[in-house]
Amino acid sequence: MASAFFTLLTGLLILLCLYLYLRYSHWKRNGIPTAKGYVPILGHLLPVMMKRMHFAEFIRKVYEEHQDYSMVGIYNGTIPSLILREPNLVKTVLQSNFSSFHENTIKINPNVDPFLAKNPFFCTGDAWLNGRKRLTYAFSNARLKVLFAAVNGVCKKFENFLNKQLERKNKYEVELKPLFLRFTGEVVANAGLGIEGHCFEDETTPSAFDKLTGNMLTTSLSNLIWRYLPTIGYLLKIKVLPKRLDQFFRRVVAENLEIRRSEPIYRNDFLQLMIDMEKTGEKVDEDVIVAHALSFFLDGTETSSLTLNYIGYDLAVHPDVQEKLRNEVMSKIEKHGGLTYEALKEMTYMNQVISESQRCHTVAGFMSKTCTEDFVLQGSDGLTYRAKPGVHIIIPAEGLQCDPKYWIDPEVFDPERFNEERKQTVEKMTFLPFGEGPRICVGMRMAMLQMKACLANLLRNYKLELSPRTQVPLKMSPSYLMLEVDGGIWVYISKL
Repeated sequence: MASAFFTLLTGLLILLCLYLYLRYSHWKRNGIPTAKGYVPILGHLLPVMMKRMHFAEFIRKVYEEHQDYSMVGIYNGTIPSLILREPNLVKTVLQSNFSSFHENTIKINPNVDPFLAKNPFFCTGDAWLNGRKRLTYAFSNARLKVLFAAVNGVCKKFENFLNKQLERKNKYEVELKPLFLRFTGEVVANAGLGIEGHCFEDETTPSAFDKLTGNMLTTSLSNLIWRYLPTIGYLLKIKVLPKRLDQFFRRVVAENLEIRRSEPIYRNDFLQLMIDMEKTGEKVDEDVIVAHALSFFLDGTETSSLTLNYIGYDLAVHPDVQEKLRNEVMSKIEKHGGLTYEALKEMTYMNQVISESQRCHTVAGFMSKTCTEDFVLQGSDGLTYRAKPGVHIIIPAEGLQCDPKYWIDPEVFDPERFNEERKQTVEKMTFLPFGEGPRICVGMRMAMLQMKACLANLLRNYKLELSPRTQVPLKMSPSYLMLEVDGGIWVYISKL
């Protein structure tokens, strides 16, 4: 009996060793250079799991260490992942041959997270097409003008909040990410659902919209698994969306739909736009509306507040840029008689500042796609790889956006890179703040609207100065899924 067990165990070990050998010789067998430092089972994820380095920083490090190659292989756990280093290869994956790479890597189990699974970022096929169609309709220019009324209302709340802080002191020292999360959270509540978000109250509650995500975006073990080992996360049925967030949006949407269907009042918010779609003859059930409301919340709060966080830093560090932008804001407000939708559209220097900050500081650092059908990728250096279904393709956005091959003095913050003349010379696929191709961020215009409104309202009344509590140079924290600064970015805000 013992002999049979030993034989079985030996056989299993041999099979495991063979499996690992085949897995971790994948790039060598295919003639693709491989990043150093991988270990069995975890591949290159060991420093990420040990929180020694953010995965996005690792991707950039590999990108910079392989300047002579068009592509380089890593192992995401046991899954071969290919980092593309050339804009033409990036274009192949994101745009020209989208059908072979149309899926994002992260998988959401619909039996575990039914609402999150309907988010266009995660779904595929008809579900993706239909969801994107609805959100494109909701974020059209005409609809954004409707939503601006709610955004402008949040600007007034934001101003009142800052004035209240400045009643007791000349300068208000504050961490920017939580401050801007108050703004984006209130925008989602007001412009998304037509309700109060309670983000600017002195004593916030757990149901305040700037507190709803909780620890959802921290690098807990479960979050690391579903983010970097998605297949395992899917099989283990790891729940991504906190239960309280799931229940909160179910309840809020159900209550609002019941009220609106029984009252004649028309509201200018995202939820009303979803209801309007029913009037066009399209069947939109309540679960779909909950899913889209949740998407509006997730996409509209964290990423926009984090982007504003970095823009605030750049403005504080570069007072000349801050003053030039303030002058534009004031002139456009004066021209249009207030902070209007049209005034925001004409703030072109603000577009430049936002773009340059996004170039210097990526929120995610990279994008990851899954190959869905055989396709041959060929670099300009002669490297060729036949991608098969299941292989992960990594787009190193941060590496491309800070590469001196494509950007003169990339470490310098220079909004003039994106003026009308020079932005025409930016090489395609080297600037990817919202992605590119058919899966480009569908909420991009809404994100720009709320960020521009927030910045315009801030700069017309206040000055930003960097606080010594901010550790420069900025160091990324490995404790979050997105690229957040260790210790945060702190500034002084004072009245002009």
